[in-house]
Amino acid sequence: MATTAELAAEERGRDHGLVRAMGVFAFAAAITNEVVGSGIYRLPASMATAAGTAAPYAYLACLVAMGAVVLCFSEAGSRISTSGGPYGYVEAAFGKGPGFVAGVLLWLSSVLACGGVAAALADTAGSAFPLFAQPGVRQILIIGVLGIMAGINIVGVDLAAKVLGWATVIKVLPLLLFLVVGGIGLAMGHSAATPITHAPDANFGRAAILAMFALTGMETPLAASGEVRDPARTVPRALLLAMGSIGILYIAIQLIADALFGAGLMTSGAPLADALGTLDPRWRAPLLIGAFFSMLIWLGSDFLGAPRVLFAFARDGMLPSVLGKVHPRWRTPYWGIIVHFLLAAGLALTGTFEKLAILSTLAIAPLYFLACASAVVLKRRNIATLGKPLALPGIPFIAAFGMLCMVVLVALAQWSEIIALAGVLVGSSLLYLVMRPRGRAGSM
Repeated sequence: MATTAELAAEERGRDHGLVRAMGVFAFAAAITNEVVGSGIYRLPASMATAAGTAAPYAYLACLVAMGAVVLCFSEAGSRISTSGGPYGYVEAAFGKGPGFVAGVLLWLSSVLACGGVAAALADTAGSAFPLFAQPGVRQILIIGVLGIMAGINIVGVDLAAKVLGWATVIKVLPLLLFLVVGGIGLAMGHSAATPITHAPDANFGRAAILAMFALTGMETPLAASGEVRDPARTVPRALLLAMGSIGILYIAIQLIADALFGAGLMTSGAPLADALGTLDPRWRAPLLIGAFFSMLIWLGSDFLGAPRVLFAFARDGMLPSVLGKVHPRWRTPYWGIIVHFLLAAGLALTGTFEKLAILSTLAIAPLYFLACASAVVLKRRNIATLGKPLALPGIPFIAAFGMLCMVVLVALAQWSEIIALAGVLVGSSLLYLVMRPRGRAGSM
């Protein structure tokens, strides 16, 4: 295994030319922007259907589990501050083979989430305009939206970055509007005509997986760790600040939606808009617009990042070389973007938001498991490539709890989903063994 000096030298080479400029609040904002995605506009309905009145408790359970994972990410991130985030943690702790598997899991989670969000976007459009609820029109909308996002990213990363620059405002303002207006409505005595109940067939485990989907995403901004100032302090503080705030936000949204709309949540295609519409129908429009554009921008963000994983693997000889080609004019990994588009479109056309969100969460659970294990290994080996590490007391116990939570999360899934996930892990490991370049023997 590599020593601290060797890992530090590798990081300097990998991050050469990058500027460490992001502080705590800037990095926390980046994490918030990624985690507070479009799913929150659709999730309250799915949570109510799965768990009834117990939905907020599913969020709390996942927050406890994510707390352990966040602490492990904080510990590992304070020791390995390279670009790539969790890839770097896993690779430094266990070698290039597990690092490759971690990358496959992150890309798979992204493409599944992309399909789920595209399906949710179509549902939102159908709630506003019944025309889009018709099967043929819905399919055209899904393909068109994903095609536009892919095209923007193929034309150039500068254009994509400009389009995504106002993402945070569009995501957060409608949610704040919902909290303020909904809270005032409840304070004035408004309540749901038919209160939500704890249905006999409620599936708390299913709700927990969905809640975890809403809380994932921190691993993507961590890929920019090579551009964080004083990472040994900034990474853990930003993670704890962002994830704590997001957890409170999500629970508040679920509670207000339950109180305003009650049982109506279970059949709603646009739960936040419909819940606020119970106060005044005119409130539906801004929430529908906010939801639509938040989903649109999340899709653009996904196309900006996830296809680069395919590109990186191809450039390293792990995938067919065509995926590593750069467009001769626009200098973007266009084949990686096209493949991502085709797979995401196929998933969106054949699956629902709930199903794809669950599969996306199951794909990310082993990555979190590996990241927790990495924190223990890196601390035991006293790896610290840049500055004094966090050195949390009791990290082996925290990591063990986080790893156990990920095992339990996967165990809550259906057997067909668990078998599919096992197939991904075995398949990606075999692919690494077959495709790894010469000279990497023993790096598993």
